[in-house]
Amino acid sequence: MNIIIALIIFSIIILFHELGHFLLAKANGIKVNEFSLGLGPTLFGVTKGETKYSIKLLPFGGACMMEGEDGESQDEKSFNSKSVWARISVVAAGPVFNFIMAWVFALIVMASVGFDRPILSSVREGFPAAEAGLMEGDEIISMNGSRTHFFREISQYSLFHPGKDVKIVYEREGERYEAMLSPKMDEESGRQMLGMNGRAVRQKGTFFETITHSFFEIRYQINTTIESLKMLVTGRVGLNDLSGPVGIVKVMGDTYDSNESAGGVGLALMSMINFSIFLSANLGIMNLLPIPALDGGRLVFLLIEAIRRKKISPEKEGMVHFVGLVALMALMVFVMFNDIRNIF
Repeated sequence: MNIIIALIIFSIIILFHELGHFLLAKANGIKVNEFSLGLGPTLFGVTKGETKYSIKLLPFGGACMMEGEDGESQDEKSFNSKSVWARISVVAAGPVFNFIMAWVFALIVMASVGFDRPILSSVREGFPAAEAGLMEGDEIISMNGSRTHFFREISQYSLFHPGKDVKIVYEREGERYEAMLSPKMDEESGRQMLGMNGRAVRQKGTFFETITHSFFEIRYQINTTIESLKMLVTGRVGLNDLSGPVGIVKVMGDTYDSNESAGGVGLALMSMINFSIFLSANLGIMNLLPIPALDGGRLVFLLIEAIRRKKISPEKEGMVHFVGLVALMALMVFVMFNDIRNIF
């Protein structure tokens, strides 16, 4: 059951991404030949109007296939017959819809269980926070000039900036103070730590706080994705640490099971919604990367066209995207093999 729920959520997120492309294509008068969920051979399909709606064999991925998107077409409703800004809106709509979905999920979580305020529950003796005079009940306002809205952001900062000094602004009884902290190695965990502990329990906020913190949650997830990509590029994590659809569904299934055991179906479903915030925001960011075959790669070509006011040769662009697609498929096969190996 847990795997089925994970697959459904994963499919909904991908379908919503493709729905963004679909709706903007229709709005701009572009013919959509097929709108599908999944990859591979078609299991079921129905044609309505000019579009075939289908479900594919593999429940990962999806597609919004537009007339003339990857080749020449004389149809007046083809993708390439429209203005460059119309095409940009269609390509960008997928990632934008992912961010919209992530915000909706975040709003549900914030309204239901609240958020983890950046308030210290304790400080560890012998570590920088305690030595600088921070105490239980202090609220962390910012770290190196970056506003803090969740306690998770404190842990995130330490993870992504190990060993770096950090300027803390904190509030105590209405007064704000500053402290410069230098992380200290914790022999037990082997990590550089500041020695600040937070409250694990989420607290509900006001109506205004619920709305604003939903946006802050998206910012947190986007920053997490970007910083993780930096770690991959700089070699701090390797390709073996990547997870694809198989690994993600496995993690979601395990998360559902553990939360169901701890707090019942309600807690398990809320954990799935919370996981979906990360997945949807992550998919939005990944698709905006300037990599051929991804939305970001297509946007690069469209922006160049907008600046030059001249179309790039479809054959040349198609070849670049084809090479990118082959590379992405090779990476996907590697990651899927890695996922399966880790499961068994």
